[in-house]
Amino acid sequence: MNRVTVRLPGEGVDRSYEVVVGSGALALLDGLLDALDTSPKRIAVVSQAGLPVTVSSTRECHRFMIGDGEHHKTLDTIQELCRGFASAGITRNDVVVAVGGGMVTDVAGFAAASYHRGIRVVHVPTTLLGMIDAAIGGKTGVNLPEGKNLVGAFWQPSGVLCDLDVLSTLPDREVRCGNGEMAKYHFLTGENLSALNLGERVARCVEIKAEVVASDERESGRRAILNYGHTLAHALETASEHRLAHGEAVAIGLLFAARLAERLGRISSERVEQHRIVIEDDYGLATTIPQVASPAEFVALMGRDKKAVDGLTFVLDGPSGIEVVANVDAVVVRELLDELVGS
Repeated sequence: MNRVTVRLPGEGVDRSYEVVVGSGALALLDGLLDALDTSPKRIAVVSQAGLPVTVSSTRECHRFMIGDGEHHKTLDTIQELCRGFASAGITRNDVVVAVGGGMVTDVAGFAAASYHRGIRVVHVPTTLLGMIDAAIGGKTGVNLPEGKNLVGAFWQPSGVLCDLDVLSTLPDREVRCGNGEMAKYHFLTGENLSALNLGERVARCVEIKAEVVASDERESGRRAILNYGHTLAHALETASEHRLAHGEAVAIGLLFAARLAERLGRISSERVEQHRIVIEDDYGLATTIPQVASPAEFVALMGRDKKAVDGLTFVLDGPSGIEVVANVDAVVVRELLDELVGS
């Protein structure tokens, strides 16, 4: 087992938690719950139908199934869960256990943050994307018709169990989605993560994210670099009505961000080519921007991105590495999109 601690500062309270990565990690759930100071008697397992993962516990267990797909990632789902928790007698000392991909951990985490004004949550991610990104760091939320993850809360889990055994059951598309996020970490660190075996690669991505989250828990500064490639990605997801999956959209967004950085004189064409090699050659991901919206519509959607506090805001590569760049000229963005959309 690889164990990574997400260290979080607190006023007299240690809110740090452990992420366990390895085969059979799910068997550690009861031990994790035993160590909690709330002494939970019940667990509310939030999951989706058809997942090849069974959670067992010595505690009273209540199961809640949510719908599959981003169109279920809504405030209505949060209400349904919280009403279900209340009917099951879940108290503020009990625990939500989120079992599934990033959509499940986002929704279950937000429900846990909201119910009784906050109860503990443990994440059991069942996808590669969930293990290296969505389940780590405490960002929870749901979508609005106007954009992705516009309503949510920062609510840190009490632990994360990444059982590598479940990855053997993933469909090819889910693997691609995880690879889209994993490619991002290549550019954040400059490391050749593809040289590691899968378990080591997952653990290294968790380490990178844990270090960034510890330095900026609520995304007031440095943590925004974890959104590299996400500005266009979120617009693509919204415009395609989520037919384009998150990791697929991130892969496209990464290469677009590199091309935008080149257009702004921040990086060279050689650096753009390095992005293309990692995304297309190393991970086999598509990078063409699909014609799911016009360039003008993409610009409007990106203007509503939650990072956008001063004009169009992107996370871009540059002489000092990956950083947030605010007030990017919309004309430049539009011209680049005119050249690339559907090409």
